[in-house]
Amino acid sequence: MATMVDVAAHAGVSVATVSHVLNDTRPVLPHTRQAVLDAVDALGYTPNALARSLVTSRTRSIGLAVSAISNPYFTDILQGVEARALEQGYGLLLADPHDDPLHERKVVQLLHERRVDGLIVAPSADPDALLRYLGRHEVPTVFLDRLVEAPSDPSFAFDQVCTENAAPMARLVTHLAERGHRRIGLVAGLPGLSTTTERISGYRHGLAGAGLPYDERLVAHGDSVTEAAERATGALLSLGAPPTALVTANNAMTIGALRALRERGLSVPDDLALCCFDDFAWADLFAPRLTVISQPGKEIGEQAVRLLLERLAEPELPGRTVRLPCAFVHRGSCGCAETLRPGSPGSPGSPGSTKSTKSTKSTKKGSLS
Repeated sequence: MATMVDVAAHAGVSVATVSHVLNDTRPVLPHTRQAVLDAVDALGYTPNALARSLVTSRTRSIGLAVSAISNPYFTDILQGVEARALEQGYGLLLADPHDDPLHERKVVQLLHERRVDGLIVAPSADPDALLRYLGRHEVPTVFLDRLVEAPSDPSFAFDQVCTENAAPMARLVTHLAERGHRRIGLVAGLPGLSTTTERISGYRHGLAGAGLPYDERLVAHGDSVTEAAERATGALLSLGAPPTALVTANNAMTIGALRALRERGLSVPDDLALCCFDDFAWADLFAPRLTVISQPGKEIGEQAVRLLLERLAEPELPGRTVRLPCAFVHRGSCGCAETLRPGSPGSPGSPGSTKSTKSTKSTKKGSLS
């Protein structure tokens, strides 16, 4: 196996020069740098990452703490983070905090102890312990999907990237109201998350814009998971005057809502119209297909890496928050007619669209039951 000494001899330079080229610790003349890189290629030399980290105080690794296993929405984000990190020469260490504050604090510390250069975290509903740890150790951090309030210590600056939540949720409610619905239920997420707060705000704004009163009995918390959403949907359906339309606030809760409807023999949209916050890979497999708000998960991940690398390069940057737009994907679960023409808005493989289309085939009752 080739060593740094072999590379230096092949390139006709000192070992120190090879180290400066590989670790980017000192400027080297272009022709000398190229000679070293050519020697590395010719000899098949593989740098020792551990030794390099001791020289540069950087491991060129990023810690990612998201509920990637328990929440399929984060899968797209993970793909975006990984792609951009690898593109920039960074490895990725992944941990699942399970949306639990104590577990979150523990896994973030474990990632930090493995000397990652920075962290990307989807924070829990109670991130106080997490913020104290990150601030105390001045860990470069980007929060994604859920926003957190800046800590009282102004010396700890962090960045955030998420999507718009309130306006897209209002769009779903407005659309259902335009379809004639007057009792629109909401299966909301876990209390304490910024996404939950903002989507409830958007729900209320959509009702107000349609001239409909807010009725707290029509809001049930599904805690951002399937099982709780199934129970929440059941509670809404058991009301004396149940909703005629339902909005679910993430993809996991959409599955829970569909299970509750199936158990009761109800069909979408004949018995209940349904709109969802979050698109997902199998939304096109239902009949009718699901009308959704689609979030740019991969772009969220890519932006998080960009912000983190910029902070690593300039630690004194002020904290920044980036919000990305969502897309309204108009399909048939809301009760609107649609066509499955290839390439039409909302059809498989086509971009999301706000345009509706007329159907050439009626929806079969019970297809989502």
